[in-house]
Amino acid sequence: MDARRTVEAVWRMESARLIGALTRLVRDVGLAEQLAQDAFVLALEQWPERGVPDNPAAWLMATAKHKGIDLIRRERSLDDKYGLLAAASGGDTVPAPDAAVERPVDDDVLSLVFIACHPVLPRESRVALTLRLVGGLTTDEIARAFLVPSPTIGQRISRAKRTLAEAKVPFELPGADELPARVSAVLEVVYLVFNEGYAATTGDAWIRRDLAQEAMRLGRVLQGLLPLEPEVHGLVALMELQASRFAARTARDGEPVLLPDQDRSRWDRTLIAHGLRALERATRLRRPLGPYTLQAAIAACHARAPRFEDTDWERVVLLYEALGRLAPSPVVELNRAVAVLHADGPQAALDALDAVAGDPRLARYHLVGAVRADALTRLGRTAEAAEELERAAGLAPTQRERSLLMARAAALTG
Repeated sequence: MDARRTVEAVWRMESARLIGALTRLVRDVGLAEQLAQDAFVLALEQWPERGVPDNPAAWLMATAKHKGIDLIRRERSLDDKYGLLAAASGGDTVPAPDAAVERPVDDDVLSLVFIACHPVLPRESRVALTLRLVGGLTTDEIARAFLVPSPTIGQRISRAKRTLAEAKVPFELPGADELPARVSAVLEVVYLVFNEGYAATTGDAWIRRDLAQEAMRLGRVLQGLLPLEPEVHGLVALMELQASRFAARTARDGEPVLLPDQDRSRWDRTLIAHGLRALERATRLRRPLGPYTLQAAIAACHARAPRFEDTDWERVVLLYEALGRLAPSPVVELNRAVAVLHADGPQAALDALDAVAGDPRLARYHLVGAVRADALTRLGRTAEAAEELERAAGLAPTQRERSLLMARAAALTG
């Protein structure tokens, strides 16, 4: 079991680099993913018996290359890709599984992001494919992020890989002239990867730092590429300000700790300082504020408040209203209702919730019930609040959240 957990952890951390490097070699993202997954399956078979290699990432890379050579030898139509693999491996000799991978992979990962976000793909397919290839998310995890059925996401990913292959999309970073036009889809993907790390939608852990850290790393790379693009800095600011709370978001037993109950002395002041500087860079560029910069400004309101009660809730409400006009979304309206609860009271929050209650995208979103329960509790309607919490627990994607919601319901009913 320890070896299996190690294999899964290595996959989470290294799959994007592995698929990126393989795509550079074979020039086919679908084939690269297949080779990476084949290497992963072999690791699941061998590591529990033989032990984990000293350099797991290099083992996976060498194994994937070896499988690629075997596959391409059987496919004469892919002779050009065999040549690329053979050249990268020094002829027909495959490096030892524990051999180091020489080439830096940051450019490969970033190129993988841009090929997955290529304009030849529909917007939904770009995001789904990048979350799969770069974030290492499962189809179910991506479906939860989109609030759509899992088979829909699976079809999008399959079609996207087929479209890229048929269009012969080159595996390279866009030129300087087309980079700004391509960046918005990339930012959206990076943000969704971060969100899955910030509040995991599956598994036992509420936080998945590996995904959040990968998203922040990609965001910082984009800052270097696009220093005059305010939304790049806005997204980095948002991620760093949110990530600053990680240490306070879970108790010692791993149970979630909600924002009002967090020990703010445990917030990472270095990340807060970095995030505020990135927010300042975004606003200093004197361009209209975009959705990521607006969300970063909301996060900054929380970061600057020494206590939950000291939050400038009126400003948060105004920022959410601006965000709702710029990027309408039922989740934005739900978050605005939370701010309204603290700024204007529980009845105003219930009114705000009722305004979006009929949106089908929120039908199975567990946080709707959690927010309603907060408002109902403040109005003294504890029985209704407990029912909302129990209903929300039934929709919660992780056991940690289910336990938290049921505990809150039990506290209301005594």
